[in-house]
Amino acid sequence: MKPSIFIKNIVSILQTCLPSDKDIIALHEPSLQGNEWNYVKECLDTRWVSSVGKYVDQFEEMLKGTTGAEFAVAVVNGTAALHIALKLVGVAENDEVLVPSLTFIATANAVKYCGAIPHFVDCEERTLGIDPSKLRDYLHEIATIKHGECYNKLTGRKIKAVVPMHTFGHPVDLDPLISLTEEFKLELVEDAAESLGSYYKGKHTGTLGKVSALSFNGNKIITTGGGGAILTNDPALGKLAKHLTTTAKVPHKWKYEHDYIGYNYRLPNINAALGCAQLEQLEGFLERKRMLAKRYTHEFEGLEGVSIFKEQDFARSNYWLNALILDTKYAGERDVLLEHLNQQGIMARPFWEPLHTLNIFSDCPQMELQISESLASRVINIPSTPTLVQTRV
Repeated sequence: MKPSIFIKNIVSILQTCLPSDKDIIALHEPSLQGNEWNYVKECLDTRWVSSVGKYVDQFEEMLKGTTGAEFAVAVVNGTAALHIALKLVGVAENDEVLVPSLTFIATANAVKYCGAIPHFVDCEERTLGIDPSKLRDYLHEIATIKHGECYNKLTGRKIKAVVPMHTFGHPVDLDPLISLTEEFKLELVEDAAESLGSYYKGKHTGTLGKVSALSFNGNKIITTGGGGAILTNDPALGKLAKHLTTTAKVPHKWKYEHDYIGYNYRLPNINAALGCAQLEQLEGFLERKRMLAKRYTHEFEGLEGVSIFKEQDFARSNYWLNALILDTKYAGERDVLLEHLNQQGIMARPFWEPLHTLNIFSDCPQMELQISESLASRVINIPSTPTLVQTRV
């Protein structure tokens, strides 16, 4: 389909913002310009490449210092971190867990790993995350408290937890969600996979819930290749998280004794070495990503029908992925825009498919999801690698 003037204007603006000397500009690629080679080579030279080694402990300490969390447990990926986080708060078979329909599938998959059931809830335009006001009204309709726990009156199942996801690194409005969890006796598990370096009212995301999950996949703001981490301020949960992710092996010089069904989820030392080098550069990544977001915002200010998503007053975002928000009347041009951008070598992607629309989750409970469906039809992610900006805008 021939691109409209609206689409041509968007492409032109992005071409102005982005380097002209590259055939393809990735959506987000790792920046490996620090001590990565030195630390990984040390692992190879000393042969400490598996899940035991100094860099695993060092990486966890650095994460604690970065986030302010009392405990950090490094694991193989963000999905594993979410799985264990849900188990730590007691999510069990046939429980329902409230998750946004607009999230990466890992959020709902982790619920299913526990034998539990995702219960899809709507998002709001101002944060792209769970709408706490709408959720409160919904729970007043369908939930009841029995013996100090929340139950779904329609299904008879326990509603155990809510999992807000900080979309593209932008913090959800957590205070009203925390209030809601207290009212309805729910556990709060933060999916902070995308929000390392983001803050809600001065507190790092992932430190306001009982437990949370981070991701360090190759496309995240820092990477360990693959990897994730569990954060908590609860000493008992921190100790149990480390135990469960290390096959629940009871410490002993030579004896193999296990006291729980455990998981082989610990992050290898060679990956942690990469993570340590990346964390050393985090502040620089954050600065450049905010500069890129500022430039995008400035360039798109005068174009009718589209805007760059911006952080809320209560938040300081890492701007992991910048997002174009099309006005409703231009939603029908989204796919043409995506096709044209990618043809021009500018990698762009749509929002995830709302999870409630996938066949694998078709029988899961859900609230009215009008905003999630609208946003999914109008949001496009654009190149966000920090090295796309080298100097102040």
